[in-house]
Amino acid sequence: MILSRMTARGASLVALVLPLAGFGCVDTSTMNADVFRQETAPIAGIAIQPPPAQFPPPSQNLFTTQFHRAYGLPVSNPVYRTTYGPVRDDDRTLPAIPHARIDPQYLRQEVAYQTTEKPGTIVVDTQKRYLYLVQPQGRAMRYGIGIGRDGYAWTGRGVIQRKQKWPRWTPPQEMVSRQPEIAQFSAANGGMNPGLNNPLGARALYIFNDGKDTLYRVHGTPDWQSIGKATSSGCVRMLNQDVIDLYDRVPAKSAIVVL
Repeated sequence: MILSRMTARGASLVALVLPLAGFGCVDTSTMNADVFRQETAPIAGIAIQPPPAQFPPPSQNLFTTQFHRAYGLPVSNPVYRTTYGPVRDDDRTLPAIPHARIDPQYLRQEVAYQTTEKPGTIVVDTQKRYLYLVQPQGRAMRYGIGIGRDGYAWTGRGVIQRKQKWPRWTPPQEMVSRQPEIAQFSAANGGMNPGLNNPLGARALYIFNDGKDTLYRVHGTPDWQSIGKATSSGCVRMLNQDVIDLYDRVPAKSAIVVL
């Protein structure tokens, strides 16, 4: 009799506990799916937190805002992988430039630029290390440059008397006197052959003033780390991919102003 009462009482306790199981760990191995959803549903009156918001995928037009049209594309824009990728030029291949390691302000970009100079004029800002190719309607193509060290820079107004693809480097006698180790490339010795390691790079634009050669050039360089710095002996250095772009945009006899 006593055992029967205990058994009955235990069965009642089990019957009371089982409905609460839905709020703990539930054995769903033999449970109907509808029953499982019902027993594990949140308690009425408790707000359900929505899942974290998912950020939309990056827009394909991230770089078409007025800001980017005015100040240029950020370095993360994939266009730079093409702009500064390998270039096959005649029988030579220029290597890709590690543009992510260059201060983005010195990468090629179209910018707003107010000036009284006519479109097609080259303006070299030696202080900010920029070369501008003036465009219509207050715009310009801007390129980063390296310039001459103090005491070896030239300023003034001139003209691009001629242009040369893969130029031969012939250092002036003044430079040879300062750096005797380059005497093998002097004019008397025929200069340095064109090539990937030539200091004038892939292109050169020769600056004349009043009909005379200033001996200063706008030219390419294999030394991409010199862009934005004052390290050369007076000439205006550009990334090889940039000087090719400039060369293709400007005709001979174009005006140039070096500030």
